[in-house]
Amino acid sequence: MTKASPKFAATPKGKPKGFLTFTLHAHLPYVVNHGTWPHGMEWLHEAAAETYLPLLRVLNNLERDNIRFNCNLNLSPILLEQLSHPVFIAEFPHYLTRKIVAAQEDEAYFTQAGEAHYAETARFWHRFFSQALEDFNHLDQNIIKGFRHFNDIGLIDIITCGATHGYMPLLGTDESVRAQIRTAVATHIRHIGKRPKGIWAPECGYRPAGFWNYPVANADGTPTPPGFDRIGVEQALAESDIEFFFVDTHLVEESNRVPSPYQLLNGVVPTDEQTDEMTRRDYRRLYQPYYVDGPYAKTHAATIFPRDPRTGVQVWSGDSGYPGDGAYLDFHKKRWPGGHRYWRVTGPKVDMGAKQPYYPHEAAERVKSHAANYVHLVWEALQSGFNDAIPPILCSPFDAELFGHWWFEGILWLEAVARTIHDHNTGIELISCAEYLDRYPRAGFIAMHEGSWGAEGNNHVWMNPDTSWTYTHIYPAELYTREVCTAGQWRDSAMGRRIMQQLCRELLLLESSDWQFLITTGAARDYAEIRFLTHNDQFNDIKAIWQTFESTNAITPAQEARLAEIELRDSVFPDIDPGLWVAGAHQVRGTDSKRIPAEATTAQAIDAATA
Repeated sequence: MTKASPKFAATPKGKPKGFLTFTLHAHLPYVVNHGTWPHGMEWLHEAAAETYLPLLRVLNNLERDNIRFNCNLNLSPILLEQLSHPVFIAEFPHYLTRKIVAAQEDEAYFTQAGEAHYAETARFWHRFFSQALEDFNHLDQNIIKGFRHFNDIGLIDIITCGATHGYMPLLGTDESVRAQIRTAVATHIRHIGKRPKGIWAPECGYRPAGFWNYPVANADGTPTPPGFDRIGVEQALAESDIEFFFVDTHLVEESNRVPSPYQLLNGVVPTDEQTDEMTRRDYRRLYQPYYVDGPYAKTHAATIFPRDPRTGVQVWSGDSGYPGDGAYLDFHKKRWPGGHRYWRVTGPKVDMGAKQPYYPHEAAERVKSHAANYVHLVWEALQSGFNDAIPPILCSPFDAELFGHWWFEGILWLEAVARTIHDHNTGIELISCAEYLDRYPRAGFIAMHEGSWGAEGNNHVWMNPDTSWTYTHIYPAELYTREVCTAGQWRDSAMGRRIMQQLCRELLLLESSDWQFLITTGAARDYAEIRFLTHNDQFNDIKAIWQTFESTNAITPAQEARLAEIELRDSVFPDIDPGLWVAGAHQVRGTDSKRIPAEATTAQAIDAATA
């Protein structure tokens, strides 16, 4: 395994007593060539300007000052494809220029109106977006290159995700689960230059091995297949040499249910009774990694890190957490045209008309106290295990776009946490999951039931009365793709391969869990439904083209034009391999991987994995 750079692997203050590991999940559904505003490319532009480029600035500051961060950064494969897409590279500077011009116009308006403070805030936005444009050009318009640099020196560990964020517990074939993972690994290697050690299983979704029935009928009228024995998610991950993934708290400590992070965004927080119960329980078990148990031969085993339920509330909650502080920039109130924000949160549930002016310097100072508070909370959570032979690790996973985009000062807060830990001898050190697993053994094996970090802790967000219809299309598409890929006729000609590659691309885009999430939450329901139906229609168009080719070994000029149109619109995963969908296809792990004897006891397994 590749070790972290010595620059960020050394521990200057002696042996740490405990560890904090941040995991930032950077992901957006595929939006290139599928709309601009209010939904579409605007999402990607906002995330790049407000989260990804500011995060790179923070990483540059920490590298300059030789301060550890060592977080796990998930750049989802479909996000990597978008950040490197010619359309994004061409349009992003125009977006930034529009924001710069809007700030100039706002400044002129406020100056004329005698609003000196708002004029100064307009100049703040002018500097902010001008800096983004300068940074983008300095990176040769290659944001991925910036993250790759920090991955190479060990300041971050870039991990992967499902290829298009497919929700693995509900995908209808083992081949589809494996193809999401194997396409992800290949995409990661192409962009980052090395294999990922870890993965963000989409929505922290997990399903163990066992018998499974299709939960809905097929929309195309084909018979619903009988139930069958499925592999567990961990087996599919381990086959692709993925060492670790993340699960929500309740899968490890089911007796103590905690709110979903997305519920916290909507104002749901634990009751006093729940908080007291958290305090009383032995939470050391949440602060250690485990091998995942299952019925398969344990030649290999993947590892899970549980999400810490208490410290996360401080970042997820816009009501009781740090982002709700009155000094911070209000997310919702914007000035049009231009969309710049000039007002602060002000207070809990303050009406939009009563929002007070935003003072960036005041907000930046508030970040420091919140960073110190967070480090103290981490210390409190871990201190009972400080004398253990194996130091505890607190796993703190978040959507990356929470920082900078949703909570504007969040990027500065991440830097302040790293500096606070560096400057004060707390006994806590920041570490990546891969580095922790290199240094310490797992706590044993754990058998988990199915679940996620979504509301209710199960599959409800993605399979409910509002979204079940999507799976009536996904399941027959998965079965058809497996059937034609297995038959193998596509291998005989360049045109056959070309058609089948696009069929597989459309299936992956159809499987994106973002569509069900946006429908369930209502965040962009109409857009999500249109996007799902678009990919379903395109899948069926490609299917019809294939059926013509299958019977005549040729397609019509109109079909070739339609194929080219779809290829241009959804030009992702250029080297996609339809062989991944062949029945039973799976990767055989390399002989250089750490192997755990099938008959090993837990202790022997831990020794083998850490030898």
